Amino acid sequence: MIPRHLGTAAAVFVLLPLSITALGATNADAASNPRVALPQTVNPSVGHSHRIGDLPVGQKLSVSVSLKLRDSAGLDRFLAAVGTPGSPEYGHYLTPAQFAARFAPTKADLDRVRSYLRSQGLTVTGVSGNRQVVSATGSVSKINKAFGTHETNYLDTARHRHFYANDKAATLPSDVAAAVQGVSGLDNHTVRHHNLVRPAAAPRAASSGLGPSQYDGAYRFDKLGADGTGQTVALWEFDGYKQSNLTTYDSQYGLTGPSVSTVSVDGASYDSSPGDGQGEVELDSEIVRGVAPKATQLIYEAPNSDAGEVDMAAKIVSDNRASVISISWGSCEPDTTSSSMTSVNNSFKQAAAQGISIFSASGDDGSRDCSRSTSGSSVRAVDFPASSPYNTAVGGTDLSVSGTTYSSERAWSTSGGGISTVFSRPSWQTGTATMRTVPDVSSNADPASGFAIYTVGGWQVYGGTSAAAPLWSGYAALYNQKAAAAGKSALGEVNPKIYSVASGSGYSSALHDITSGSNQDYSTATGYDRVTGWGSPIADGLTSALMGGTGGDGGGSSGGDGTCTTAQLLGNNGFETGSASPWSASSGVVDSSASEPAHGGSWKAWLDGYGSTHTDTLSQSVTIASGCKATFSFWMHVDTDENTSSTAYDKLQVQAVSSGGTVLGTLATYSNLNAASGYVQKSFDLSSYAGKSITLKFTGTEDSSLGTSFVIDDTALNVS
Repeated sequence: MIPRHLGTAAAVFVLLPLSITALGATNADAASNPRVALPQTVNPSVGHSHRIGDLPVGQKLSVSVSLKLRDSAGLDRFLAAVGTPGSPEYGHYLTPAQFAARFAPTKADLDRVRSYLRSQGLTVTGVSGNRQVVSATGSVSKINKAFGTHETNYLDTARHRHFYANDKAATLPSDVAAAVQGVSGLDNHTVRHHNLVRPAAAPRAASSGLGPSQYDGAYRFDKLGADGTGQTVALWEFDGYKQSNLTTYDSQYGLTGPSVSTVSVDGASYDSSPGDGQGEVELDSEIVRGVAPKATQLIYEAPNSDAGEVDMAAKIVSDNRASVISISWGSCEPDTTSSSMTSVNNSFKQAAAQGISIFSASGDDGSRDCSRSTSGSSVRAVDFPASSPYNTAVGGTDLSVSGTTYSSERAWSTSGGGISTVFSRPSWQTGTATMRTVPDVSSNADPASGFAIYTVGGWQVYGGTSAAAPLWSGYAALYNQKAAAAGKSALGEVNPKIYSVASGSGYSSALHDITSGSNQDYSTATGYDRVTGWGSPIADGLTSALMGGTGGDGGGSSGGDGTCTTAQLLGNNGFETGSASPWSASSGVVDSSASEPAHGGSWKAWLDGYGSTHTDTLSQSVTIASGCKATFSFWMHVDTDENTSSTAYDKLQVQAVSSGGTVLGTLATYSNLNAASGYVQKSFDLSSYAGKSITLKFTGTEDSSLGTSFVIDDTALNVS
């Protein structure tokens, strides 16, 4: 047996004359580290705006430098697995630390970018918790030097507004550029607009429009027996609110729940004097309260800029305080800098990996989303962030109710929908388009059937897909409450699950298929369409479909109701992700070296084998539903340098442990005496643990000399 090594370090230092070394380094740097252009870092509006003059060199700008994710292909594989029922990884979401360990930019890349910015005279003001964004400030002259740009003032003649922007792509030295996704903040052209339709009428003293009992009844939220307790919704905002308005709304409808709190991003502080978007923020909060009154609401407020949006996305997923994000702001894709969209989308990927659901308003300009920006109403376009595949884009309908009962629904004529020009069609999306289409779902948005909202000191009737996104977000909070009570995983990335339900026989009991109405370029149809998506929620039917058909705790167990869905419960059961998660393992246990071959694939768990006093552990927690027959199995190879045939010097224990760490049972103990060539499969009946959460744990211990390797691969916990 080849012994393992805990690690050695050696260094060789050669001292050269300083003058020769420095000269050589300078020449080598110039030759081997040329500047490289960062693609898609020029705002599209520069091409059809009027140049006025240079931006003053002393003016201070703030930028956000986004770093590339690591192992993007591996991340895509994980996201597909964690959202696919029957996959060993299904529902086994990552923590921010686990995501960082596998997919975040490396510390070396982060340090390289930080050092470069400082070397150019910029002040690094912060690094996002997920290591994806470095924020910096500096004068225009230093920004121009650092990024090889020329900051210029422009007039957007179509929108009649002034803005500044770089007139060519940002550049960086090649070693720095290799780590950088893009730079946001080099222009201030793109401003996110809220997807809110407000009336021309003055605020009223009495409420009118749909109240919580009406939309909760129409969409059957009131049939779920949930109120959002224990759940947190993050609201994505670029303006502020007044707590007194939210309190008045709660009082009107007898709602009680946790106080709303503000989370500032990049120092944004709007609440003392909210701006034009106040009605949007208060609409979002009041609709979520109406659907899920006991859910905690965190209102994230950021500067209305590319950098503000990038930084807000990174902060929400790094904080990991919310399981749902509601987004009612956006900008049309053609008028938004592509590198900024990609940077935000990287944080959305992290949200999906962490089990965070995102609902975004699809827009209020139909299939011509640029009607309020530079490209204009002649261009077919969709809204970002709704166009991100990791967002559930929510379109709009015109809802009719009879009291608190659903009557009918048709498409709202300006419901945002169409085809993305940025994002390719994801694997779960149906249709013939090669690019992503929106919306995915819909709900009431027509101001003619709008919602009663208290804002700016009075009652208004508001509509827009801005109302539809928080309504679905509130539903996700209700779902997550019920899922947690049933021992199941959070809803997480919604789209693959919704499309699966809608493509099955239970579609009509889960969603209202909207088949009348249109926007400018697309009409409704039976099933999916680019106006209302798959339709609006039938909450109790949809919840049953998601929990029974595509829900589950990572393996489809029943959650203790006396029935059992056949499944394999262990995540990363063959260790082929190349890291431990969702296992907990000692350093170096998950291994791909050829010294001890895997049973299948390239990776396995290798405990011990060091030939010195050592202990390794490997464990994973699972819940076995009531009524399940459970069988735990794994393939094991034992290799040893011990030469005895009678004494067990090195041992491996296999145990079932409670959540508190108490050993419930020792399934087996192996030792150097079990050494043999090849792998042997071991299996154990765990049916006695049905209805319980347990941890399956391997503990390998070695004495002070002559090593023994315990190699584990292709584990499984099958329930039926």
